[in-house]
Amino acid sequence: MTDHVQEQEMEIEALEAILMDEFKEIHSGESGLSTSNRCFQITLSHQLALVFSHTEKYPDEPPLLNVKSIRGIQTSDHKVLKEKLEQEASENLGMAMIYTLVTSAKEWLSERYGQDADADNAEEEEATKDEVIVPHGEPVTVDTFLAWRERFEAELALERAKLMPESALTAPKEKKLTGRQWFESGRATAKGAAPVNEGSDVEDEEDIDFEDDEEDMLEHYLAEKSDSSSHSSKRTA
Repeated sequence: MTDHVQEQEMEIEALEAILMDEFKEIHSGESGLSTSNRCFQITLSHQLALVFSHTEKYPDEPPLLNVKSIRGIQTSDHKVLKEKLEQEASENLGMAMIYTLVTSAKEWLSERYGQDADADNAEEEEATKDEVIVPHGEPVTVDTFLAWRERFEAELALERAKLMPESALTAPKEKKLTGRQWFESGRATAKGAAPVNEGSDVEDEEDIDFEDDEEDMLEHYLAEKSDSSSHSSKRTA
């Protein structure tokens, strides 16, 4: 005697393994079938889905079938496909047939709507390509990074200069901090070192008027960095 329940469970497990995300169980109220048994939906394409439910004596009797339109399928075609699948089900009694019906439905869908489906797939592929972000810009090298860092430090010094107390900007010339003293004082403080004292052995330099144009201040700082690098290279030699 055939164990219908066991055969049905084995077929469901096989369909889950083969179809994966295309296969899912749905509530009987969503199926469009007149049954309270378990109902399943198989996505055939982005246009169509096949809904089925095993009857008590399946596979010795046909399953309950329904065709659900996702988009773009005419009602008349629903009827044609459903009748086709029901005919094939009656021809395959006595064996698990759901996967056979799925294959037949996909072939029918490809023949009937193949051209439209290909056009939709092409549009989806184009949309996917548009979403891909292609990086642009100049590749980073050691030289470009060092140049960027030097300018960044200069801009940082400029920002610190803007934050100088008003008293420092309006102090007499002999007590006024130079740009280098102010920058090194700020940088040393950030690193936890002691600020540069006014009486330290710092070379006499021309005071920077922080009210001058910002580009002039950056050029002044970059020139100092260049001179400093040259002195260091000579000492090393």
